[in-house]
This record gives sequence, structure tokens and C-alpha cells, in this order.
Amino acid sequence: MSQYIVKKQDIESMEGQTKTHFLNPNAVRTGKSLGDLVGLTGLGFHIVEIEPGFDSTEYHVHYFEDECVYVLSGTAIVTIDDEDFEVGEGDFIGYPADGLPHVMTNTGNETLRCIVVGQRLDHDEADYPKQNKRIFRNKNRPWQVVDIDDIDFPNAGKK
Repeated sequence: MSQYIVKKQDIESMEGQTKTHFLNPNAVRTGKSLGDLVGLTGLGFHIVEIEPGFDSTEYHVHYFEDECVYVLSGTAIVTIDDEDFEVGEGDFIGYPADGLPHVMTNTGNETLRCIVVGQRLDHDEADYPKQNKRIFRNKNRPWQVVDIDDIDFPNAGKK
């Protein structure tokens, strides 16, 4: 049986897992996956910390999964479709599936702390427009990353 409640003191004493995005060496973040602790499989719920000057991820857009961020502390610039927005403590950012590409960068002098929530569907695709890459993710299968230019779009241009 999974644990249903994780107490504040246990969360605070947890060692987070630091990850660097495979397409962006400046996207370094430390996360505590609280959803995994209690056995959630349909969504991820994470407390994420990003140090000053670092990105949350690579600029991207998901085609099937929604995601959102709630800023606990710190300041950042959120870039959505190449437009910059300042965000800080108490701000909420929603990224609907099949929306606009986005990334967040810690522009402050302190650690940016956020709650990050995202769906975990059996299938998702995401584009990394600045890298010209698309990722295909399927449950129980290895992720596939391809150059967008190599994708055959057989119905392109047909009505």
C-alpha cells in the first residue's frame, strides 16, 4: 500500500533529485516528487528548485499533456511563444496541452521554489522548437527523439 500523507518535516528533510535537461545544459533543477511518494500515476506533483541564472527545462510544448506551475518563492521570467513575463511568489502559470512553447528562467538572486504539476498520459509528444526536435513518449517504451525535418507528414497540405 502506498503512503497517503507526507508530513512537512519529511518533505523538508527529503533529498531532492538534481537533473539536467538532455537538450539544455543550463536547465538544472532539483525536484522532490511528492506524487511518486504517494503512488500517483496519472499526474506528477513536484516541488522544484532552480538556482539563479538557470532554466527550468528546454523551451518546449506538449501536444497531449497539461502542465502548470505555482511559484512558492523567488522570481523568474517565463517565456511563452518568445514573449517574456515576470513572475514571482504566489503567481500561477498554466500550460494547456497543444498550447504555446514555454520555459522559465530564474532571474532573481535566490533559489526559485515552485510546485510543478503535469499529466502523465500513456502517450505524449512534445516539440523543442529551438532545437528542431520532437520527442515521442509512450508508456513502457523507450522515448524517441527525432529531428522535426525528418518527420514525414503524409497529409500535409491536403484538405
